[in-house]
Amino acid sequence: MLRRQFLNTLPPFIALGAAATVGLPVAAQSGREGEFYSFASTAAMTGPLASFGTGMKQGVDAAFAQANARGGVNGRKLRFNVLDDAYVPTRSVVNIKKILDDADILGIMGCVGTPNNAAITPLIEATSLVHLAPMTGATSLRRPDSRNVFHVRASYTDETRRLVHNLVGMGIRSLAIVHLDNAYGKEVLGDVTLALEEAGIKTVVQVALATDGSNIDAVVGSVLAAKPAAVLLGTAGAATTGVVAALRKGSSLIPIAGISPALTPEGIKQLGESAKGIALTMVFPDPTRAKSQLVREYQTAMKTNGSDNFTPSGLEGYVSGRVMVEALQRSGRDANRDKIRAAIAGIRNFDLGGFVIDYASKPYVGSKFVDLGILSADGRMRG
Repeated sequence: MLRRQFLNTLPPFIALGAAATVGLPVAAQSGREGEFYSFASTAAMTGPLASFGTGMKQGVDAAFAQANARGGVNGRKLRFNVLDDAYVPTRSVVNIKKILDDADILGIMGCVGTPNNAAITPLIEATSLVHLAPMTGATSLRRPDSRNVFHVRASYTDETRRLVHNLVGMGIRSLAIVHLDNAYGKEVLGDVTLALEEAGIKTVVQVALATDGSNIDAVVGSVLAAKPAAVLLGTAGAATTGVVAALRKGSSLIPIAGISPALTPEGIKQLGESAKGIALTMVFPDPTRAKSQLVREYQTAMKTNGSDNFTPSGLEGYVSGRVMVEALQRSGRDANRDKIRAAIAGIRNFDLGGFVIDYASKPYVGSKFVDLGILSADGRMRG
């Protein structure tokens, strides 16, 4: 099914072959003030990756609201505050220092972006504060000597290998690679290049895309001039939308594939019919299709919390929220930073309803789940 849907875009000759308000001072969120446990994050709530940050927060809020509706954990309610960094690493550092200085914050969750996490991780590792589910798949940040960072999602290396394997199976033999011009994009480029070398696939052009999309015309011109059999996107956020739209305008039949952060839900909506046939990896089940218990519970929690906007980043936030709730329950009423870290490290085969988290070994990576889907005309993923 996937092969047919993706290859339909090929030219004929190829086809045959409960939340606090965003931005409030962290000091206002007292982790053990009264009857509350508080957690915090620095994430893009504005800027090119805003939809990832806002989606993540909605998911965590839904998980926490679900727990709060049952009376909280150990008799206390949960709160989550996000400081906006607009995907700017220096702002992430400023925000994380504020969070680390507040002794009442019991944990960090869902910080967005590879360069941002690279900037803040040394600061976090120097403390006893856990960072659960950073929103990055960078293998460089999955270090065996890391004590406080617990990843949930599979790595970009896992995603690129799965994607390249499928492209090879579809008969693709030459690729153009478009990657974001920052630490994230460069690491993905390295992962893709290695996977292609292992598969014996030729790269006809590699082009760096500015994070603000300012060089889209030049990027698309280089790609189309190289005449690749397909384009692989190692991009993320709003800039990807412009690239895809311009590629479709220049060559409506060119096949496009990307790893999970490439297109935002808003970008897919903006592209409309132009998104049809794009292949994307997924590191969580499809949040719009209630096939698993996890997704059904996520959708119910979101609706109860006032939203029916089901997104991959929302499901990612929901999963991390559920894991943190589990850690709090294991920590007991006198939960503190050290107890929470030990509780998360002790999680083994934690089944959330068809999605398992396990921190049995270092580096701490809870899931290896990677799937592949094709965008349909209505913007939904089809596996």
